[in-house]
Amino acid sequence: MENSSLFNNVYNPDVLSCIANLSNDEVFTPPELANKILDMLPQELFENPDTTFLDPCCKSGVFLREIAKRLIKGLEQQIPDLEKRLEHIFLKQLFGIAITELTSLLSRRSVYCSKFPSSEFSAYQFPEDKPQGNIIYQRIKHTWSAGKCIYCGASKSEYDRGADLETHAYQFIHNLDVKKLFNMKFDVIIGNPPYQLSDGGGTGSSAMPIYHKFIQQAKKLNPRYLTMIVPSRWFTGGKGLDDFRDEMLHDEHIREIHDFGNANDCFPGVAIEGGVCYFLWNREQKGLCKVYSHSQNKITAMSERPLLEKGADVFIIILS
Repeated sequence: MENSSLFNNVYNPDVLSCIANLSNDEVFTPPELANKILDMLPQELFENPDTTFLDPCCKSGVFLREIAKRLIKGLEQQIPDLEKRLEHIFLKQLFGIAITELTSLLSRRSVYCSKFPSSEFSAYQFPEDKPQGNIIYQRIKHTWSAGKCIYCGASKSEYDRGADLETHAYQFIHNLDVKKLFNMKFDVIIGNPPYQLSDGGGTGSSAMPIYHKFIQQAKKLNPRYLTMIVPSRWFTGGKGLDDFRDEMLHDEHIREIHDFGNANDCFPGVAIEGGVCYFLWNREQKGLCKVYSHSQNKITAMSERPLLEKGADVFIIILS
């Protein structure tokens, strides 16, 4: 009896909430935050066996893992047999592109319960011709011109590396035809992309932002829904973000934006100048956007309005 009580009360943290971040540029998403982002989506998506999901910037695999949990519950009536349900979900609904070899292993371990999806220890055993499952990683190289990558702007002096080091040439934004890669369309694209790379001119806010390239590439795939969490610095533009800012502020398909002036409210222990935000883009609806301001786990303000007020060139966030 005592042992049973001890077992039921023992502290058993989610390992994905305990992982140290790679850097301020490649930040792991806590499970609680991932679920808040998933809550923005229509929940009937998780009751549809045809809904497909893509995380194009897998780090811990938390988004795909939490989506899997919702699908396992949501499809219980349609696919009562658990093994068949898992097979269907992992084989036909969840897809990811990892940002490094290390995060590919971590993501597969989180989602499939095994780093090796073709092994007998995987929650669903993929066929031998798919040893990576549906969470893929391929080391690729930057394409240099005048000392910088033509796709992401990375500095050749910083990232022209040997085979034993990561190139940080992220597959999703480096001349990749994702439609051919998976041979399918995606209903939902979701993720927390890398934020910036060194362009040889500095670090922090002075480095070259790249998160907007993931958003732009995702839009090219024309999903039904797109949601990502990124630095809020795009609100004001600057260093490579002016065109992206203009594009976002004129996009009436953005239905929600949640802004956090202090990035610690989302990513404990991480300093990101200007804070972070996540948004929901809906291909099939457009109109006014609900803009939420958050501070210390509370909503401090909400307004429903155009992102760009008529006749103005300023995006105003109301803090309280």
